[in-house]
Amino acid sequence: MPRPAPTMTTEPAIEAGITVRDLVKTFSTDSGTVTAVDNVSLHVPEGSFFTIVGPSGCGKTTIIRMLAGLESPTSGQIDVRKSDSDGPVTNSMVFQGDSLFPWMTVWDNAAYGLAMRRAPRSVIRDQVGHYLDKTGLTKFAKAYPHQLSGGMRQRVSIARAFANDPDVFYMDEPFSALDEQNKTILQEELLRTWEESRKTVVFITHSVDEAVTLGDQVMIMTARPGRVKTLVDIPFERPRSVLELRRQPEYGEMIYDIWGSLKDEVMGTAA
Repeated sequence: MPRPAPTMTTEPAIEAGITVRDLVKTFSTDSGTVTAVDNVSLHVPEGSFFTIVGPSGCGKTTIIRMLAGLESPTSGQIDVRKSDSDGPVTNSMVFQGDSLFPWMTVWDNAAYGLAMRRAPRSVIRDQVGHYLDKTGLTKFAKAYPHQLSGGMRQRVSIARAFANDPDVFYMDEPFSALDEQNKTILQEELLRTWEESRKTVVFITHSVDEAVTLGDQVMIMTARPGRVKTLVDIPFERPRSVLELRRQPEYGEMIYDIWGSLKDEVMGTAA
């Protein structure tokens, strides 16, 4: 009898968005090798807003820097794809600090990414003008960073990121240095601006409130070495109003549940 044909196995197709498999990052120190991120696997669907919370030192920033190509993983796979093209995926990074050029005006800072890409003047005019308007900065277009408040400088960073029209946004605690009032205002503006584009976002925060307010899904990380403790789907409909959302009893219950999962990790780092 003829032998049966061998069964062929293939890797499953990778979906559009961000796919991470078995990601590990170690650092060499004077006292030996330190594992910052250990065996992290996740998928961020294209067009979703993905938030990450975890205790200090758990590797959140290390993960986002690897996703953005600013750090190389020790092992594992990162695949970032978009559904409408096989070309390279572009990204913009918004850091904790505003990272503005002090010698440039608000307009020139917001236009910087497009100018570096040699975008046509008409595109720069339209894109920068649109996002300065969306972030309430139009009348400050000729101002310099030292003439702005901390919240306004961070608005410029967000306007610059969106004006650059990337496929993916990486945001590393962009509102952490702001007071609660400015933070709430900027969360509203970010949600309103993101709703318009629906680009893929990975957003790091220490705040459970912020993670739930902004995210479609929250990844809770363990204390170092950073692993995925659990993933929580956020059920609240969009578009969202920050203050209206926080009035809902279900919102408070979700904050309580996530904090319950996170508390042991935070307390472990403080012990």
